[in-house]
Amino acid sequence: MFFHFVKRRKYWYLISLLIIIPGIISLLFRGLNLGIDFTGGNLIELEFERTVTVQEVRTVLARHGLEQSVIQLSGERQVLLRTGVISEERNQDLVAALEDELGALTVLRNNAVGPVIGKELTQRAILALVIAAAAMVVYISWRFEFKQGIAAVVALLHDALVTLSLFSLFWLQVDSAFVAAILTVLGYSINATIVIFDRIRENRKTAKKTEPLESVIDRSLWQTLARSINTALTVLFMLVALYFLGGTTLRTFVLALIIGITSGTYSSIFISSQVWLDLREKLPKSKKPAGAEA
Repeated sequence: MFFHFVKRRKYWYLISLLIIIPGIISLLFRGLNLGIDFTGGNLIELEFERTVTVQEVRTVLARHGLEQSVIQLSGERQVLLRTGVISEERNQDLVAALEDELGALTVLRNNAVGPVIGKELTQRAILALVIAAAAMVVYISWRFEFKQGIAAVVALLHDALVTLSLFSLFWLQVDSAFVAAILTVLGYSINATIVIFDRIRENRKTAKKTEPLESVIDRSLWQTLARSINTALTVLFMLVALYFLGGTTLRTFVLALIIGITSGTYSSIFISSQVWLDLREKLPKSKKPAGAEA
């Protein structure tokens, strides 16, 4: 092996910290650019006399600085708009512009609404993630060992923080699709990490007693490297195409997936196994849980 992943682990940690630390500072002082799903706004339901498309409606909204609004078609002529908080005057100007450019319409509903994702729902989502992380630690501890479970959760935290950091640093809008993307990324990342841990376990069974653990990990990473990269590229090719060719409303979701999948691939190769090795070296040796595999 001409390249050693493990010996250079401090560099991999540094690369991650160069993204995460500025991101945490940005999150603390500026927060996230929350979309209307979190902040609430105006709900406008319209019925046109002719068939309209989402793109036609979005073009009009973009001229009024509301291109991030949620647009839903109901049938061919009814449109449901969910915008950010806007004044009554701006609201009336928007409806008038839609009528001028897209034809006669009837206003079925036009009122202020609260956030779709409330504080309570956000807290429950965080609690669910904490419970899921604890369950992953238990499972991986039983399947492999406790320190690998901790390392896997550290990798998941890394992926979530990288995605949140970049969205905060570049002030990208966060909506309900972003939450779904984060959950998808965590599922992808933990699967990639477990594949590598499984290969490390197999190689430890057949390794010579004199072979250092660093060498076993490096060999395992090389053996799974093609799988990790090919899987990630297959997903990323599709996501990049979807980002440029898909609708505007999908872009937040797709961009979060692109960042998360890239980070998840990186953490599974460069972070999780190395964190596990550091934990083995620096923490007292723990007994393997009953029922665990060798």
